[in-house]
Amino acid sequence: MELGGHADHSWVRMLDADPESEDHRPNKKMRQVRSGHYVPVKPTPLPSPKLVIYSKRMAASLGLTDEDCHSGAFLSLFSGDVDAVPEMTSWATPYALAIMGSPMVQQCPFKNGNGYGDGRAISVGEVVVAGQRWELQLKGGGTTPFCRGADGRAVLRSSVREFLASEAMDALGVSTTRALCLIVSGSETAQRPWYSDERDDELPTEDDPRLAHYPPHVRKALLAQLASQTRDPDVMVTEKVAITTRVATSFTRIGHIDLFARRAARPGATELARTQHAAIVEHLLFREYPDVLPGAPLGERALGLIDAVANRIAAMVAGWLRIGFCQGNFNADNCLAGGRTMDYGPFGWMDKYDPKFAKWTGSGDHFAFMNQPQAGYVNFQTFATALDPLFDAESKGRAAVKVKQAKGQFDAAVADTWRRKLGFAPSDSASALASKLWSRLESLLVVGVDWTIGWRQLAAVLEAAAHAGVGMDAPSLCLEPLEPVRIPCALSTWSMSVCEYRRANIGVNLGGVGLWVWAVAYECGVTSRSLSPPAISRIELRLTAVPSIFLQAFYKKPS
Repeated sequence: MELGGHADHSWVRMLDADPESEDHRPNKKMRQVRSGHYVPVKPTPLPSPKLVIYSKRMAASLGLTDEDCHSGAFLSLFSGDVDAVPEMTSWATPYALAIMGSPMVQQCPFKNGNGYGDGRAISVGEVVVAGQRWELQLKGGGTTPFCRGADGRAVLRSSVREFLASEAMDALGVSTTRALCLIVSGSETAQRPWYSDERDDELPTEDDPRLAHYPPHVRKALLAQLASQTRDPDVMVTEKVAITTRVATSFTRIGHIDLFARRAARPGATELARTQHAAIVEHLLFREYPDVLPGAPLGERALGLIDAVANRIAAMVAGWLRIGFCQGNFNADNCLAGGRTMDYGPFGWMDKYDPKFAKWTGSGDHFAFMNQPQAGYVNFQTFATALDPLFDAESKGRAAVKVKQAKGQFDAAVADTWRRKLGFAPSDSASALASKLWSRLESLLVVGVDWTIGWRQLAAVLEAAAHAGVGMDAPSLCLEPLEPVRIPCALSTWSMSVCEYRRANIGVNLGGVGLWVWAVAYECGVTSRSLSPPAISRIELRLTAVPSIFLQAFYKKPS
């Protein structure tokens, strides 16, 4: 395995080690880390390691062959034996915690923030392959000074989720950390909280008197929601210990910049604190943003960083909306300054649309699905604030303007997501129109439409339009929502501004919850004509078993 021949550990080479590390070797016990960008610490190797899976695509990017991935050196290195490849080295890093822009130290065992950092993540080196730098990090690699009393391990269950999710995210076109491999121990286990099969509360049934005034389909939905509600773990279970090796251009978190900014901004801050803050910002530029004003003074480059970081984080969170992903624990320490999804802990993909969808009891509304762009913007604000020690008064004013303008970058990224999901060709006008349509369309989705399948079925609109000979040019495509029609019901004449009714027989059952039926029409003048009741009735007769339908009209405005 030639991986060691590509080694170049820039974090260790360019930044400062904790000056107390030598006194605390092997640096595996919880303690305060008051200075320095990293602590040298070796992973704790897994006993009896076994390779579970590896990503051929990620391995190829690292110059690794299938033979390499099945070698003893590969298994040893990525199960925690960093000495198996002498050119590699390992470290853990400190960072700060901020939740929705508020600095946090309460959960730090020392109540000052000096205990936050990589509690179970240990980097085992950087390599440069074909001009691309990659950092390799073991999640579940054992204790570090930042473990806060935990065992530093990950278990197979959560490791499988991280491996699959990160590689899927990359395939779905959203910026993310990658997964190289997953290795499990054949003998080491850990105790983790989990859920027993017994519930403390007894769920009602459909014939419960309290549900009598709801229609049958609503009762089913309510009971399903109750059954899926999060509850606290109530038992401890024994699970196999595992390590996932995650890979990224850099694992520089907003929390890294934030930590050294706080130290540099304290009254009486030392020159070393200010120097270490400048160094971490310079390193971020080196690793993630080398094209931002190269050669300019650091203060100017930092101003340029504000725009660049805003763009990347906005693109990332907009990508999450596109694919129905909820990160669940989107603190600033879980937000990479390079705008890359990471820390697959309490995450999930949403099935039925719910703007407040979240995968963790601690997520709150602030990290819920549709609030993720705002959470991303707040993390970005934390980043921008963390650049303040580099600025004079005039530069701080310019930075404040950029931060305010960046809200438009986040809004534009979200608008572009709706444009893409509606299939419009790229343009500012198409994005604006898509946002307008989304504000109307959302009210139809909240009834429990599947987030993925529902959007996919919009293709049926294009098929209907092609069949009817209707043009569907993106900027002029309009959606005029009508009131939902409940079945059964007595339908009367329904007015629409059309001159020729084309087709209204397209529908797709979405998990038995609801149905979208799309009426495709073409407006060739200002004449107003009504869709006749017989046309609607034919739809009703075919779909009487479905709880509800929604009639929508796509039409092209006259030029």
